[in-house]
Amino acid sequence: MGSTATRAAFGEALAALGEKYSNLVVIDADLAKSTMTLAFAKKFPDRHFDIGIAEGNMVGIGAGLALAGKIPFICSFACFLAGRFEQIRLSVAYTNANVRMVGTHAGIGIGEDGYSQMSLEDIALMRSLPNIDILQPADKLETLQAVEFLINHDRPAYLRLTRHKLDDVHEASYRFQFGKGDVLREGSEVLLLATGGLVKPALEAAQALAQQSIEAAVINMHTIRPLDDELILKWASKTRGVVTLEDHSIRGGLGGAVAELLSEKMPVPLKRIGMSEFGESGTQEALYQKYGFTAEAIKTTVKNFLAKHKR
Repeated sequence: MGSTATRAAFGEALAALGEKYSNLVVIDADLAKSTMTLAFAKKFPDRHFDIGIAEGNMVGIGAGLALAGKIPFICSFACFLAGRFEQIRLSVAYTNANVRMVGTHAGIGIGEDGYSQMSLEDIALMRSLPNIDILQPADKLETLQAVEFLINHDRPAYLRLTRHKLDDVHEASYRFQFGKGDVLREGSEVLLLATGGLVKPALEAAQALAQQSIEAAVINMHTIRPLDDELILKWASKTRGVVTLEDHSIRGGLGGAVAELLSEKMPVPLKRIGMSEFGESGTQEALYQKYGFTAEAIKTTVKNFLAKHKR
């Protein structure tokens, strides 16, 4: 089994796909080494632009290039990119410019970098705009396929990536389908909807629950917008309740999107696992332990949730 940071897979994909798509351009804000676009920059120096620490300008330049027919990826830490919300709202969303916005180092998984660079609100901000599609892959293979999908996508989009390595959850035969949830495990007791770095812990928790005769379905929600409403409602109707899992605030992210869907279409018990406070500095492993993102902690939370919602 492999283990790769999704930002590294992103950089690998860009460097490879640059040969195939001559209109592909990449813009960085002084962080090409960290966003992993350096390989693309070395291979295609005339199509990579590092504009310095000026993320707001990067958003505007990306919108201009998109409206001129290029295929721009604009890249920075998720907190610095989403922090330019006003420029994104006006230059990208309002003009419907086909910009691929890439936020790396998302969530508490950035570890010792600390809260000032720990984006926990970026999905919520992007969801507040009506036309920004949102993707968060769970492993290397899914990232590689999502990047090529975005090159051919015809709407503005946000790709959320991790700083830390993620174990593979997919076999080589896997094929990414935009807007379609990825059913990784079937179960009849509870539905776990996970995204990004929490997909693998959710799977491990489901395996541990099965040893106690609790069968949990696990769906990888790699696309948060558009949400796969049909699939979520189908599986929610089969189980006693739904648990969402994300390395993001529980307000406005995957949990918020699922809460909106269920409250309107199929009210069922719901538990949101995510951040309900500001993060802090620490190793990724220690922070996942403290905030209940490990498989063991997820198992306990799910068991407590089911105890409150018996059939």
